[in-house]
Amino acid sequence: MPDQLWLPGLEAPPVPTDGLFFAVMPDVNTAGSIAKLAQQICGETRSKSKPLAANRLHVTLQHLGNFAGGLPQERVDAAIKAAASIRMEPFSVEFDHALSFASKPRPGPVVLGGGEGVVGLHALHEALARALQNEGFGDRAVVPNAAHYTPHVTLAYGMPWIAARPVDAVSWNVREFVLMHSLLGRTRHVALARWPLAG
Repeated sequence: MPDQLWLPGLEAPPVPTDGLFFAVMPDVNTAGSIAKLAQQICGETRSKSKPLAANRLHVTLQHLGNFAGGLPQERVDAAIKAAASIRMEPFSVEFDHALSFASKPRPGPVVLGGGEGVVGLHALHEALARALQNEGFGDRAVVPNAAHYTPHVTLAYGMPWIAARPVDAVSWNVREFVLMHSLLGRTRHVALARWPLAG
Protein backbone atom coordinates (compact mmCIF):
# COMPACT_ATOMS: atom_id res chain seq x y z
CA MET A 1 0.00 0.00 0.00
CA PRO A 2 1.52 3.38 -0.93
CA ASP A 3 2.53 5.71 1.90
CA GLN A 4 0.86 8.70 0.33
CA LEU A 5 -1.95 9.13 -2.16
CA TRP A 6 -1.31 11.53 -5.02
CA LEU A 7 -4.35 13.34 -6.31
CA PRO A 8 -4.08 15.47 -9.46
CA GLY A 9 -4.84 19.12 -8.77
CA LEU A 10 -4.20 18.80 -5.03
CA GLU A 11 -0.47 19.45 -4.98
CA ALA A 12 0.80 21.35 -1.95
CA PRO A 13 1.05 25.10 -2.54
CA PRO A 14 4.58 26.40 -3.04
CA VAL A 15 6.38 27.37 0.16
CA PRO A 16 6.83 31.14 0.51
CA THR A 17 10.48 32.17 0.32
CA ASP A 18 10.31 35.96 0.26
CA GLY A 19 8.40 38.58 2.25
CA LEU A 20 7.84 42.27 1.59
CA PHE A 21 7.09 44.85 4.27
CA PHE A 22 7.54 48.47 5.32
CA ALA A 23 9.34 49.05 8.59
CA VAL A 24 10.88 51.56 10.95
CA MET A 25 14.29 50.63 12.35
CA PRO A 26 15.86 51.78 15.62
CA ASP A 27 19.24 53.48 15.41
CA VAL A 28 22.31 51.32 16.16
CA ASN A 29 22.65 52.35 19.82
CA THR A 30 18.94 51.84 20.54
CA ALA A 31 18.98 48.47 18.76
CA GLY A 32 21.85 47.42 21.01
CA SER A 33 19.88 48.42 24.12
CA ILE A 34 16.81 46.52 22.91
CA ALA A 35 18.93 43.43 22.18
CA LYS A 36 20.31 43.52 25.75
CA LEU A 37 16.77 43.77 27.12
CA ALA A 38 15.71 40.80 24.96
CA GLN A 39 18.67 38.80 26.29
CA GLN A 40 17.67 39.68 29.85
CA ILE A 41 14.05 38.60 29.35
CA CYS A 42 15.10 35.34 27.69
CA GLY A 43 17.37 34.66 30.68
CA GLU A 44 14.66 35.44 33.22
CA THR A 45 12.20 33.04 31.59
CA ARG A 46 14.91 30.36 31.25
CA SER A 47 13.76 29.92 27.71
CA LYS A 48 15.86 28.15 25.10
CA SER A 49 14.68 30.78 22.61
CA LYS A 50 17.31 33.15 21.30
CA PRO A 51 16.68 36.89 21.15
CA LEU A 52 16.61 38.50 17.72
CA ALA A 53 19.92 39.98 16.59
CA ALA A 54 20.15 43.76 16.93
CA ASN A 55 20.27 44.23 13.13
CA ARG A 56 16.88 42.48 12.74
CA LEU A 57 14.96 44.59 15.27
CA HIS A 58 12.24 46.70 13.67
CA VAL A 59 8.65 47.88 13.83
CA THR A 60 6.52 46.61 10.93
CA LEU A 61 4.36 49.36 9.42
CA GLN A 62 2.68 47.37 6.64
CA HIS A 63 3.15 43.73 5.62
CA LEU A 64 2.70 43.40 1.86
CA GLY A 65 2.72 39.63 1.54
CA ASN A 66 4.86 36.49 1.36
CA PHE A 67 5.72 35.00 -2.01
CA ALA A 68 7.28 31.83 -3.45
CA GLY A 69 10.27 32.11 -5.75
CA GLY A 70 11.13 35.78 -5.28
CA LEU A 71 9.34 39.09 -4.97
CA PRO A 72 6.96 40.11 -7.79
CA GLN A 73 8.57 43.20 -9.31
CA GLU A 74 5.24 44.92 -10.00
CA ARG A 75 4.45 44.66 -6.26
CA VAL A 76 7.80 46.19 -5.34
CA ASP A 77 7.37 48.98 -7.90
CA ALA A 78 3.88 49.84 -6.62
CA ALA A 79 5.10 49.87 -3.01
CA ILE A 80 7.95 52.22 -3.94
CA LYS A 81 5.55 54.54 -5.74
CA ALA A 82 3.20 54.59 -2.74
CA ALA A 83 6.03 55.32 -0.31
CA ALA A 84 7.31 58.21 -2.40
CA SER A 85 4.00 60.02 -1.85
CA ILE A 86 4.32 60.08 1.98
CA ARG A 87 4.89 63.49 3.57
CA MET A 88 5.47 63.45 7.34
CA GLU A 89 7.67 65.19 9.87
CA PRO A 90 10.14 63.06 11.87
CA PHE A 91 8.77 61.92 15.22
CA SER A 92 9.90 60.10 18.35
CA VAL A 93 8.69 56.70 19.56
CA GLU A 94 8.78 55.15 23.01
CA PHE A 95 8.18 51.55 24.05
CA ASP A 96 7.68 51.02 27.77
CA HIS A 97 6.43 47.48 28.39
CA ALA A 98 7.11 43.87 27.39
CA LEU A 99 4.32 41.40 26.69
CA SER A 100 3.47 38.14 24.99
CA PHE A 101 2.03 38.56 21.51
CA ALA A 102 -0.38 35.63 21.81
CA SER A 103 -4.13 35.59 22.35
CA LYS A 104 -3.90 33.20 25.32
CA PRO A 105 -1.21 31.83 27.62
CA ARG A 106 0.94 29.72 25.31
CA PRO A 107 4.45 29.99 23.83
CA GLY A 108 4.86 32.72 21.23
CA PRO A 109 6.66 35.98 20.50
CA VAL A 110 7.57 38.38 23.29
CA VAL A 111 7.52 41.98 22.14
CA LEU A 112 8.00 45.56 23.25
CA GLY A 113 4.81 47.60 23.28
CA GLY A 114 4.00 51.25 23.87
CA GLY A 115 1.14 53.54 24.79
CA GLU A 116 1.05 57.23 23.89
CA GLY A 117 4.65 56.89 22.72
CA VAL A 118 3.64 55.09 19.52
CA VAL A 119 1.12 57.63 18.19
CA GLY A 120 3.49 58.64 15.37
CA LEU A 121 3.73 55.03 14.20
CA HIS A 122 -0.07 54.86 13.96
CA ALA A 123 -0.07 58.01 11.83
CA LEU A 124 2.63 56.67 9.48
CA HIS A 125 0.88 53.28 9.27
CA GLU A 126 -2.39 54.96 8.26
CA ALA A 127 -0.70 57.26 5.72
CA LEU A 128 1.00 54.25 4.13
CA ALA A 129 -2.26 52.27 4.06
CA ARG A 130 -3.98 55.05 2.12
CA ALA A 131 -1.05 55.43 -0.29
CA LEU A 132 -0.91 51.66 -0.88
CA GLN A 133 -4.63 51.48 -1.55
CA ASN A 134 -4.21 54.26 -4.12
CA GLU A 135 -1.64 52.01 -5.84
CA GLY A 136 -3.97 49.01 -5.93
CA PHE A 137 -2.98 47.26 -2.71
CA GLY A 138 -6.56 47.00 -1.45
CA ASP A 139 -6.27 43.21 -1.37
CA ARG A 140 -3.25 43.17 0.94
CA ALA A 141 -2.64 46.52 2.63
CA VAL A 142 -4.10 46.88 6.08
CA VAL A 143 -7.19 49.08 6.23
CA PRO A 144 -6.16 52.42 7.81
CA ASN A 145 -7.75 51.63 11.15
CA ALA A 146 -5.68 52.10 14.31
CA ALA A 147 -7.72 49.43 16.10
CA HIS A 148 -6.17 46.73 13.88
CA TYR A 149 -2.55 47.86 14.23
CA THR A 150 -0.37 47.30 17.28
CA PRO A 151 3.11 48.80 16.87
CA HIS A 152 5.68 46.51 18.49
CA VAL A 153 9.27 45.33 18.36
CA THR A 154 9.62 41.54 18.46
CA LEU A 155 12.31 40.49 20.94
CA ALA A 156 12.22 36.68 20.59
CA TYR A 157 10.01 33.90 19.21
CA GLY A 158 8.82 30.71 20.94
CA MET A 159 8.89 32.31 24.39
CA PRO A 160 6.84 31.24 27.42
CA TRP A 161 3.78 33.44 27.90
CA ILE A 162 4.33 36.47 30.14
CA ALA A 163 1.87 39.07 31.38
CA ALA A 164 2.46 42.65 30.24
CA ARG A 165 5.07 44.26 32.48
CA PRO A 166 6.82 47.63 32.51
CA VAL A 167 10.42 47.93 31.31
CA ASP A 168 12.86 50.82 31.17
CA ALA A 169 11.53 52.95 28.34
CA VAL A 170 13.25 52.58 24.97
CA SER A 171 12.92 55.55 22.63
CA TRP A 172 14.40 56.88 19.41
CA ASN A 173 13.74 59.48 16.73
CA VAL A 174 12.14 58.11 13.56
CA ARG A 175 13.69 59.95 10.61
CA GLU A 176 12.98 57.44 7.84
CA PHE A 177 11.06 54.31 6.91
CA VAL A 178 12.27 51.37 4.86
CA LEU A 179 10.93 48.83 2.36
CA MET A 180 12.32 45.47 3.46
CA HIS A 181 12.81 42.17 1.66
CA SER A 182 12.62 39.29 4.15
CA LEU A 183 14.40 36.09 3.12
CA LEU A 184 12.02 33.75 4.92
CA GLY A 185 13.64 31.04 7.00
CA ARG A 186 17.09 32.51 6.45
CA THR A 187 16.94 35.15 9.21
CA ARG A 188 17.89 37.92 6.80
CA HIS A 189 16.30 41.24 5.93
CA VAL A 190 17.49 43.33 2.99
CA ALA A 191 16.60 47.02 2.70
CA LEU A 192 15.29 47.70 -0.83
CA ALA A 193 14.67 51.46 -0.46
CA ARG A 194 14.52 54.19 2.20
CA TRP A 195 12.49 57.36 2.48
CA PRO A 196 13.38 60.24 4.82
CA LEU A 197 10.66 61.91 6.85
CA ALA A 198 10.95 65.59 6.12
CA GLY A 199 7.44 67.00 6.04
